[in-house]
Amino acid sequence: MTATTHRTHRSALNPLHAVLLAGTIPLFLGALLSDYAYASTYHIQWSLFASWLIAGGLVFAGLALLCAIIDLFRANRRRGLYLAYFVLLLVIWIAGFINALVHAKDAWGMMPTGFILSIVVTVLACAATWIGFSSLSAGGKE
Repeated sequence: MTATTHRTHRSALNPLHAVLLAGTIPLFLGALLSDYAYASTYHIQWSLFASWLIAGGLVFAGLALLCAIIDLFRANRRRGLYLAYFVLLLVIWIAGFINALVHAKDAWGMMPTGFILSIVVTVLACAATWIGFSSLSAGGKE
């Protein structure tokens, strides 16, 4: 008599993908806090900080998007979940790029649109990180 065992393993994110995905939150959150500081104090340096942090967030989000494209082609059973994750990362990158263009204006002219876009991008980055770390790495048979 032979016994068969079914092994389940976690299909966790690639460590590089995880670092890139997790790096988007502090960068976009820093931009949001810098926008809030500019709205409170009107010191132009805060708008410059926000611009640089958004640029860094776009680099990390773009590289995480590239990893998501690779994972999308490698996914076999949960393609719908990977597609939703990819679309969310794409929306984050597009909204972040629009936010960068808004922040390229004069510091006074970027308010309040830049602040609102920073809120939206930060919330979307948190949602993408939540989905990336919880749903995509859930255990199950592959």
